[in-house]
Amino acid sequence: MKSSNGRFRGGGSGPETPVAKHQGRDTAPAAEGAAGQARYDDPWYDALASGWGELDGTGAPTSAVPPARTDQDRSPRVAEVYLEVQRSAAFQEVRSRYRRFVVPGLAVFLAWYVGYVVTAQTAPGLMAHPVAGAVNVAMLAGLGQFLTTFLLTWAYARHARVRRDRAALDLRWDTQELTRGFRGGEL
Repeated sequence: MKSSNGRFRGGGSGPETPVAKHQGRDTAPAAEGAAGQARYDDPWYDALASGWGELDGTGAPTSAVPPARTDQDRSPRVAEVYLEVQRSAAFQEVRSRYRRFVVPGLAVFLAWYVGYVVTAQTAPGLMAHPVAGAVNVAMLAGLGQFLTTFLLTWAYARHARVRRDRAALDLRWDTQELTRGFRGGEL
């Protein structure tokens, strides 16, 4: 039988099977195995999953399953922290700054996009009016769509960086500090 590289299998001096490539591994047929069972030594079998089956220092294997939580009322405390942060004036200020930028920006951009589509359908003569050579009003308006997309993205990123990011990071830091003890099992 020929392999993909055009050479015959099994006739050369090299290994005949992929299993035989592993030096020092048992490649004995099934009849020679213990109690008539096939023995296949997989080189990856000894590689343990992350942490499972490792020894704990006393020589015994560590438990594969972490111990169950004993205090079940931690989640409501964490939920209370998040609700408290959501009700805070700082959170409401971050959300209102976000809304004050996004709602008008979305309205202007959608009006500009719908205006372009409606004008292209209702006034094809206007859109076909040449501006310079082969460039017409429709091409300039289409390129204007791309330009305003990039400008709006830049303005949003700048607004977020200047007006919201610092306050949002402070809120996140405060929330993490308030919930740290609940998640670690210390409280």
